[in-house]
Amino acid sequence: MIGELSVLSEWIPEQMEPGTIFVLENAGDVGEKDDPYWAVLSCPKCGQLGLVTRKQIAGLLTVICGSEKCSAQFFIRDEEIVQRKPS
Repeated sequence: MIGELSVLSEWIPEQMEPGTIFVLENAGDVGEKDDPYWAVLSCPKCGQLGLVTRKQIAGLLTVICGSEKCSAQFFIRDEEIVQRKPS
């Protein structure tokens, strides 16, 4: 699994490699009021695109890959990917 995030400044889906994040133009406007969607993240393990929330970006909640074939669970700490330890 990739350990660092790469920030994409312009939405170009073809450039979303594993571990790439793109902050939404309407960050904070979509999703739940308490924890809105903030960015699109390419899973650092398999590359599956998924939305992440403000709390996930802040490292408060685990990010779980939405792919049927990937079980990655991790935290975002600054621009680092930290794999979630088994409980």
